[in-house]
Amino acid sequence: MGYFRLLVVGNGISAYGSYLNLVALNVFIYDVTGSALAAGLFMAVRLATSFASGFVSGRLVAAYDRKRLMIGADLCQAISLLTLLLAPEGARATLLYFLAVVTGGCSTLSQVALRSSIPEIVGSEHRARANGLLVVGRSLAMIVGFASSGVVVAQYGYSTAFALDAVSFVISATIMFLLPLRTRAKAPVEAPEGGPGEASGATAWTVRMLLRTAPLLMVMIAVRAADGLGSSSHNIALPLYSHGLDPGHPATFISQFWATWAIGNIVAQQVFSRVAKRTGRTPGEQAFALGACVMSAGFIVVFCGLPTVPAIIAALVAGAADGFTETVYVTRLQAAPDEQRGRLFGLSASAENAGFGLGMLVSGALLETFSPLQVVASFHGLAIVLCVLLLLVSLRRAGAAVPRREEPAGPDLPAAAAEGRS
Repeated sequence: MGYFRLLVVGNGISAYGSYLNLVALNVFIYDVTGSALAAGLFMAVRLATSFASGFVSGRLVAAYDRKRLMIGADLCQAISLLTLLLAPEGARATLLYFLAVVTGGCSTLSQVALRSSIPEIVGSEHRARANGLLVVGRSLAMIVGFASSGVVVAQYGYSTAFALDAVSFVISATIMFLLPLRTRAKAPVEAPEGGPGEASGATAWTVRMLLRTAPLLMVMIAVRAADGLGSSSHNIALPLYSHGLDPGHPATFISQFWATWAIGNIVAQQVFSRVAKRTGRTPGEQAFALGACVMSAGFIVVFCGLPTVPAIIAALVAGAADGFTETVYVTRLQAAPDEQRGRLFGLSASAENAGFGLGMLVSGALLETFSPLQVVASFHGLAIVLCVLLLLVSLRRAGAAVPRREEPAGPDLPAAAAEGRS
């Protein structure tokens, strides 16, 4: 775990640059183009690229060296930022969309490669703890990135923000290059059903494999897509809701919300790691479903018009449940065999990005007519319904598997699915 902690530091540094740049880019796009539509188009291009990249990333991670892919993804993002930084002012508006494509594709590729590699880097028995450390690192990066973005942009300008982001990716790539990490269990395997460029064939194969061997994972991925819908709704609704609470200082509640959410996320990871280490057990589908229900309920409560203290407590609970469910989910997918893991995380990334992107469009349109509470409750309510469905199916399958455990015929279906056998 010693080398992995250094990897977490590098990942956190690049995440800090990304969160810093998220704020800087949104303001920069509007300043350069003078159009809110251009800012929305930039985000749409980035999300569309992230969605498409999920399918491609799964095949790349399954076929090529994951460490080199992560290093290349970081360096490509650094180069694209430096290109924007050094470009003449007249060319920057066009380069923004090039940057959207590069950052959307490379960030998804890096995420899929890293998540797929963790069981090989730290060992399968330590993957839950490792996932928790990554979530803590990103949560801390989010707090510092959002908190410093206003100061950096206001005091030093966009160029400094872009340069810091580029440097953060270079540092991350350097740490990854220097660490002696093994990122796969064995030599790359040939892609099933079709040539290397046929991403749609690989996706169909992955879906068929999951439906046959691990249908509960398909439901979990569907829940994560619904979570993406919910996340988009509260991200879009939060500025409107904050403005309604305090029109003179709308940023106050937003900063309180995200800081408290991140604190809850970090606390949950610490508790999770200690419990997993002491018991030697990792929660599964049922814990994921319950945690996701609590998370969505917490986000809904935040928008119920409560006084500040109860609303912040709800944000704390939502953050803790969010961190818990992410760790359980990623750890569960990492139980699949190494040769299947990359495509599995690629499919998951596409589903999550599709949910978030669709939610951004739909929730933005709905907020023109409905209140923030109505929109957030609808989207997160859908996630709760899917979570309840997952919980019922999981309990039913667990109950049906009890008699079979007494027979010597072999592992029951959930156990087989956990190992990813076909």
